[in-house]
Amino acid sequence: MNKSLGVVFPGQGSQSLGMLADIASEFPEIEATFMEASKILGYDLWQLIQVGPATELDKTVHTQPALLVASYAIWQILKAKKSIAPALLAGHSLGEYSALVCAESISFADGVRLVAARGEYMQAAVPPGQSGLAAIIGLDDADVLALCEKSALAGEVLSPANYNSPGQVVIAGHIQAVERALVLAKEAGARMAKLLPVSVSSHCVLMKPAAEKLAVLLASMSIQKPTIPVVSNVDVTIYDSADAIRDGLIRQLYMPVRWVETIRLFSEKGIKHIVECGPGKVLTGLNKRIVADIQLTSATDAASVRTLLETTFET
Repeated sequence: MNKSLGVVFPGQGSQSLGMLADIASEFPEIEATFMEASKILGYDLWQLIQVGPATELDKTVHTQPALLVASYAIWQILKAKKSIAPALLAGHSLGEYSALVCAESISFADGVRLVAARGEYMQAAVPPGQSGLAAIIGLDDADVLALCEKSALAGEVLSPANYNSPGQVVIAGHIQAVERALVLAKEAGARMAKLLPVSVSSHCVLMKPAAEKLAVLLASMSIQKPTIPVVSNVDVTIYDSADAIRDGLIRQLYMPVRWVETIRLFSEKGIKHIVECGPGKVLTGLNKRIVADIQLTSATDAASVRTLLETTFET
């Protein structure tokens, strides 16, 4: 085990057309993994992420399997060619599924089915145009929570969805409440307050109907204790059983992602080097604002994968 190494997996927002193309040109494992996923899904996932259209890739039902498969494919390269053995794993929202698949808690096939269904359930939970997400930068967590409480009128939902880094919180709920909160955030001195181009208001109670459907599906699937410790988004604790994983994944849909606390836990556990395994560098950008003394790298393209394969980690 590389006792000072942690690996994290990205969530929605890290996808882009053409992702992994350069890695696939060097490592045939990439397209082979996507081919396996495409058979499960019933459509050509590799074709979608390479050719698009982007509007289809950005649909939650497609984005979620695309990112899980991309992260897992890169992980497979690192495992096969370097025998990477991190001490701790975590994933941001959807990325938690990638972490659990890579830790052999959930099979790859079941993971693909789960996130595709999760995307469908989330999309169906709230009619289009009725909810939204927004990012607020430059206010304390407590101030953002107070803004949410002030902005939501009777019968409306609005709450923090992602605690991404100190001073950066994503909020989710009914669109009218979100828009009121953006006005109040700017009046309160936020450096940035803007709607995000996401059609699903994840990590708030509007997702309770999706969580109920997900619970039924999770109950039917085999889940094992992870072979590598995985940190829960919801409780910021290490999963210790299959039942805890099912419970955590269900609650994750309507409770906030506590990413700041997750990365601080990595530091407390002795992690000195965090690798972001998957498309983009969103988490690397967040992590550097959370803990200053952890080395951060990403495995997102051919060059960064080659560099990681040559890196020596503490055992």
